[in-house]
Amino acid sequence: MRITSGFDSGNIEVLDADDPASIRLKIRRDVGGEHGQWFHFQLANARGIDCRMTIENAGEMSYPEGFTNYQAVVAEDGESWFRVPTSFDGRALEINYCPESDITQVAYFAPYDFQRHQDLVQWAASHPEVEAEVLCETPDGRPLTLLTVGNEDAPKARIWITARQHPGETMAEWWVEGFLERLLEPADGVARSLLAQTTIYLVPNMNPDGSVRGHLRVNACGVNLNRAWRDPDTETSPEVYYVRERMHATGVDLALDVHGDEALPYNFIAGGEGVARWSDAMEAELQGFKELLRRITPDFQTEFGYERDAPGTADLRKCTDYVAETFGCLAMTLEMPFKDTANHPLPSTGWSGERSKRLGAVFVDALWQTLKR
Repeated sequence: MRITSGFDSGNIEVLDADDPASIRLKIRRDVGGEHGQWFHFQLANARGIDCRMTIENAGEMSYPEGFTNYQAVVAEDGESWFRVPTSFDGRALEINYCPESDITQVAYFAPYDFQRHQDLVQWAASHPEVEAEVLCETPDGRPLTLLTVGNEDAPKARIWITARQHPGETMAEWWVEGFLERLLEPADGVARSLLAQTTIYLVPNMNPDGSVRGHLRVNACGVNLNRAWRDPDTETSPEVYYVRERMHATGVDLALDVHGDEALPYNFIAGGEGVARWSDAMEAELQGFKELLRRITPDFQTEFGYERDAPGTADLRKCTDYVAETFGCLAMTLEMPFKDTANHPLPSTGWSGERSKRLGAVFVDALWQTLKR
């Protein structure tokens, strides 16, 4: 039996794997040592063997409450991810599984690797409505790609979508894949109508380096990109610097930053209520969008989420607050769970990459109806 993580998005340290009934593991922290939670590893040569895998430092990670009522995901074929029995005692996370194949993947959530990202960008770029542009190279030398969908020269609403600032939140890029597949479907009347009214600027993965490195929160320089929007740096946070620069060049009428939340078992939206420019009109737009989305899909709800920021307490280091304050527009953060959705559960998979994709597709309807109003 062997456990390895030397691949794209891999993260685990093996303390002892001699006994399948007592496999001892440890999550490797992100660069800088402040954050950690993501894990992804391969279990090989264990077909038909009951394996008890214990991540001993789970209780020391960034969001230990994220492991309560949580089940890890497993894939025998690298594609079909499902939940397996998992328990957390406040200190260690125990995962129990008997592999049915010679090679099994185990992860915190369904991974979205860099090759799939590149394939998504390449596919989108082949569409006549799409322009793909590399804004910069990341600190590790990877391309940071912006997709512009629609005619920039026409007088249209300008929608900006950013995803996966926190690389371990892979559901964000699954969401993007579903959104793009729906948006670029020529037979879809809603998608065609939306593109007739808007130009959409989309960054599918804001943090490619952290994604490949198996980080939870930071880039290759140890920077939390969603705390860099007020004063980004070309050396340590070029991902934010060049995206922000392009936002200022195009303007923004509506913005969505796509994330995942470790602890809360719900899909929800947080707004920029704490910014100085917050107005009754912005409040009405935010509540209207959330209610519209709630009516469209049972996978979204408005009862649970983050506490509302008090007036004047916005953190302009964050994308949503920075954009709302700078451009005076509706800016939102979408959060999806690492767990299952408590209000609309599917125990076999929990919240998943496929469900994230379907929620992304639903946003085409929500944006179209919002602009129609």
